[in-house]
Amino acid sequence: MAEGKHHHKDGEEVDYKKEEKHHKHLEHLGELGTVAAGAYALHEKHQAKKDPEHAHRFKIEEEIAAAVVVGSGGMAFHEHREKKEFKKEDEEAHGKKHHLF
Repeated sequence: MAEGKHHHKDGEEVDYKKEEKHHKHLEHLGELGTVAAGAYALHEKHQAKKDPEHAHRFKIEEEIAAAVVVGSGGMAFHEHREKKEFKKEDEEAHGKKHHLF
């Protein structure tokens, strides 16, 4: 067997390093989405102050962007936990042990 590959319950091989890298990539995408949505929310807040005639529309778009911030932040956190889980599984598969002291 190649390094980092083990048989899964279904008989298929699992490449833990590849899975860890995949979740790291998704984590970074979630972080990027959080930053982009946050910037858009701030932009809409600024537009609401700048154009009081259409402030209601800008406030709604700001709140939607804030919801996207929370969602993509949650996704980034989820992927971070998945990445850590695959890293731990890889270490266990290769005989590395976690000691408390």
